[in-house]
Amino acid sequence: MMMAKASTKKSDDTLGFTSANYWLFAIGIIIIIIGFITLKMGSITLAPILLVFGYCVMIPIAIMYRAEKDGDNSKGKTSD
Repeated sequence: MMMAKASTKKSDDTLGFTSANYWLFAIGIIIIIIGFITLKMGSITLAPILLVFGYCVMIPIAIMYRAEKDGDNSKGKTSD
């Protein structure tokens, strides 16, 4: 029984987070913390808004964000 070697080349389907992803994630965490602090202080309007925004908007954006590469200017170009 022969095993195939694991590929050491980085594939395109890896997450590959950049510093922008980590900054967006940190901003989301800060918004969530502020939401819990305002919830502890008794806010029943601002706290849920901050928590939903942090959990449902900022964290998914931080995960899905992919910066455009400088060399990838294929939009609008046609090959002749």
